[in-house]
Amino acid sequence: MDKLHMDKMSILSGEWLLRVAWFSGGKESLYAALQRWPPDLFLFLVYEFSEPSPHIVNLKHAVLSAASMRIPVAVVRLDRGREFEQTARFLEKVGAREMVAGDVNIVSHLKYMERLAEAAGARLYEPLWGQNTEELLRREIEDGLRPAIIGFRRDFPREWLCRVIDEDTVEGFLEDVKKHGIDPVGERGEYHSLVVSSKVHREALEVKLARVVVSEKQVIAVLE
Repeated sequence: MDKLHMDKMSILSGEWLLRVAWFSGGKESLYAALQRWPPDLFLFLVYEFSEPSPHIVNLKHAVLSAASMRIPVAVVRLDRGREFEQTARFLEKVGAREMVAGDVNIVSHLKYMERLAEAAGARLYEPLWGQNTEELLRREIEDGLRPAIIGFRRDFPREWLCRVIDEDTVEGFLEDVKKHGIDPVGERGEYHSLVVSSKVHREALEVKLARVVVSEKQVIAVLE
C-alpha cells in the first residue's frame, strides 16, 4: 500500500491523529502551528459567511500550501448554526488530542476554542495569545514567513493586493496599516494573507492574480 493511501486510511480511522492545527493558509495559523511542529493534520473550516472570505475563495492555494509542507489537510464544510457541533464531532471522529490555533487577542474567539476543546476532549494550545501584534508580524517575517496579501478592507491601498510581505516591505506595510487604523496582523479580519513560502515549505507557491472581486466591505484577490 502506498504512503498516500496509508495516510488517507489513517485520517479516516483516527489511528495516529493527535495534533490538529487550525489552518487557513494565512500567516497566524501557520506561525502558531510552527510552535508545535509538525501537526498531524491541518483543519480548514468552510463557514457560510455573509461576505466572501479571501481564504475560502482561494481554498485551492491553501491546500497547495499544505501539500508543499507535506501536511495532510482536511477541508470541512460547516452548516450555519451548527458550526460548533459539527467541528467538535469531526475532532472526536479523527481522535484529536491537541488543538493548535493562532488567536492573538480576541477574547470571544479564545473562549469559543476553549469550549470546543472541552467538547472534543482535546487540549487547546494558543501560542500567539496576548502577543504584541506589531512585534508578532515582524517576528513572523524574521522567521521566514512570506505572506501574500489576498484581501483587505476597501479603504486600504490597492497597491498591496497580491504583494508578498518580506524584510524589504514589512515596514512600509506597517506604516500603511497604522495610517488606516488596522491591527498589524489583521486580527479582526481587516486584511487576509496566504503564506507562499516558509522554512517548512518545500516549494514556494507562485501567486498570480486572476481577477479582483470587490464586495460591500472588501477587496479580494482571486488567484489563478
